Amino acid sequence: MSDEHTSGGTRSFRLHNTTVPARPLESALYLVATPIGNLGDITLRALETLAGADVLACEDTRVTRVLLDRYGIQNKPVAYHEHNADEAGPRLLQALEAGRSVALVSDAGTPLVSDPGYRLAQQAIEAGYRVVPIPGASAPLAALVGSGLPNDAFFFAGFLPAKDKGRRDRLAELAAVPATLIFFESPHRIGATLAAAADVLGGERKAAVCRELTKTFEEFRRGTLTELSVFYEAVEHVRGEIVLLVGPPAESVAAEADVEAILTELARSMPTAKAAGEAARLTGLPRKDLYQRLLDMKERPERKQHD
Repeated sequence: MSDEHTSGGTRSFRLHNTTVPARPLESALYLVATPIGNLGDITLRALETLAGADVLACEDTRVTRVLLDRYGIQNKPVAYHEHNADEAGPRLLQALEAGRSVALVSDAGTPLVSDPGYRLAQQAIEAGYRVVPIPGASAPLAALVGSGLPNDAFFFAGFLPAKDKGRRDRLAELAAVPATLIFFESPHRIGATLAAAADVLGGERKAAVCRELTKTFEEFRRGTLTELSVFYEAVEHVRGEIVLLVGPPAESVAAEADVEAILTELARSMPTAKAAGEAARLTGLPRKDLYQRLLDMKERPERKQHD
């Protein structure tokens, strides 16, 4: 990698009309957070790191070039992504071995969060190289603080499976986690995901769909899972990047006998699936488990008749 930094170019960045020199960096892998939309959401430390790194690696050189041009940074980015990691990764590690500084950015947000940078960082740590996070923009945290949902505990679950069964199974696994759940979701799947979440987690559970964060058409839509599911079912074309948050389950102090009584009462007036969903809302227990218990309860009289 002999052409990582523009030949003869100054290591500096520009703020308005002022050119700021970038100090030399110690050899390390620098994980640099970049804006998730608004290019103003960049830190001074990140700018200095992008300008001063011997090697600047990114997912898409065209995307990163827009950011670099905005701040007058002449460093030449090289590509590192999931399709060339086997080839580009060793070259970046060789640069570290040679005592050079390597900065890694994703297309947007904090590297390693749902992107291939994790693999490179893991390899660098295993090889004994210094890894330095340069914090900044983060879509999950921006969504969390703007959602109005509890933020004392949260669980980032990344993307849900694309297929319905896998999606529902994963939601069932997370149903009882005592924290706000955070997911990334694509616009063409958000309707199906909300419908599945309402069914598995309980329709009354609070949630928020956070779309196009920090961008011109930023939107926070808050409500119950049922309300949001109904809304997005009627939207023909959803656009933009989405973070979905689901509030924690209601605190449950119901004893085993209480759960049994609730299930018995609900089963008298509701179909099994609906009763399981309502019981999940009342107790905070996973709907899937309650549904199975209802089925078991219905089989008990038949067993007694055969005994």
